[in-house]
Amino acid sequence: MERPALVGDWLGRRAQLSPAAPAIVDLSRPGEPEPRTITYQTLERETNQVARWLEAQGVEQGDRVAVLAKNRIEFIQLWFACGKLGAILQALNWRLTAAELGPLLAHAEPRLLCWDSEFAELAASLGGLSAAARVQFVALDGSEGLCLSACRELPDTPLPARALRPSDPWVLCYTGGTTGLPKAAILTHATVTWNAINTTSSWGLSDRDVAILNAPLFHTGGLNVFTAPLIHAGGCSILCREFELEQLFDIIESREVSCFFGVPAMFQAMQAHPRWASAPLDRVRTIISGGAPCPEPVFEQFWARGVDFKTGYGLTEAGPNNFWLPRERVRDKPGAVGWPLLHVAIRIVNASGGECGPDEVGELWIRGPHVSPGYFRDPEATAASFVDGWLHTGDLAHAEADGCVTIVGRSKDMIISGGENIYPAEVESAIAAHEAVVEVAVIGVPDPRWGEVGRAFVVLADGASLDLAALQLFLRERLAKYKLPRSLVILNALPRTGAGKLDKRALERS
Repeated sequence: MERPALVGDWLGRRAQLSPAAPAIVDLSRPGEPEPRTITYQTLERETNQVARWLEAQGVEQGDRVAVLAKNRIEFIQLWFACGKLGAILQALNWRLTAAELGPLLAHAEPRLLCWDSEFAELAASLGGLSAAARVQFVALDGSEGLCLSACRELPDTPLPARALRPSDPWVLCYTGGTTGLPKAAILTHATVTWNAINTTSSWGLSDRDVAILNAPLFHTGGLNVFTAPLIHAGGCSILCREFELEQLFDIIESREVSCFFGVPAMFQAMQAHPRWASAPLDRVRTIISGGAPCPEPVFEQFWARGVDFKTGYGLTEAGPNNFWLPRERVRDKPGAVGWPLLHVAIRIVNASGGECGPDEVGELWIRGPHVSPGYFRDPEATAASFVDGWLHTGDLAHAEADGCVTIVGRSKDMIISGGENIYPAEVESAIAAHEAVVEVAVIGVPDPRWGEVGRAFVVLADGASLDLAALQLFLRERLAKYKLPRSLVILNALPRTGAGKLDKRALERS
């Protein structure tokens, strides 16, 4: 029989241990004259009010509470209020359309849908769908209709403790699929807790750390790269409504920040900004990229500024934090994600299911208490990805003899040309070093002679020009001939999925 969790209510315990410590610096409200610093004690009390209000609306253990909002303090309070009640937060991607969100509501059947006023029109569209017939719509701001603000009239004392198990779901977090219905990975109380334990113990986080939180909270990167681990450790997050370059530079210049997570496009935008050269980046101890392969020139520009910039590897179904590259190894292992965290087991497996040798590329498998038990109401997808305790990631990786791991791309993205394997991430990194290139993506296209060859899609800098011959000439000193793209397409922008990831399926259809 499964033993109950020692502490089901993280926030309540952290408020007891660190009542006066800052938990959140709230910069998410436009027009506010001063940011609000929220201590753990205040965050706990306000979250208790939210939990009591949810309970008054009939939310019970196992019920889903959907949130359609940009980053704001109520999002975090709803997350931890669900944890107190044993309810399940359904984190919805506000970039999706009503046609895309409707099936997610029909699938998860939330009791409540909490919406931000910025998405009033989208919420109204959802309210007209049959999938939302039984859903109560809750405004996160305003005073008309059912509004979460009414919770402030309720007591802020702790609720009676629920009999929660480590395996009970806490969050439904959607994977960034490019075709079909996005899968809802189940994040349990155990998986969120163990990701926090892995991260704080292996990355060296403590109550002294302060992270910038401008990644969307509907994404595991916003929830779990730094936010949950820092609450576990008693640290602080600077809450931003969304990624905005000027605000980001303002924070780095005016506040003591030690941690920052972003995706490659964010760092590329930073480096193209006039404030890049003067920003005191050396004060930020940990800057880590995730979500997609990061081009080598991004690393080099950070290193030139004296910053030990590194790439991480995570996925919604596992943590997302899985590896760490020690500071002293960052520059001699460029692009590597490092070694597995303390309570993470990995295998790199060849097509026959055997262990790969040093530097041999294979599929990465992950196991550990931080791994999701599967996808919500999707037994077929669960059985395909979670096999005998191992998560089959679909990502290709290799490990050096010392165990240091590098991710080389998705197995479905690999190009096989004339019997040779080409990993698009490697080619993209080489192309990104060209001074005319702002963004790049490489896919495989059919070829009558070689089976497949590479095609590069490139966004150019303002006023720049580039043709295929010039690009191939530039790449010949960097890549083997068979890896060179055989065609080039210039775009104004690369297509993105609703989660903001590069949409290679859209490129394949173009």
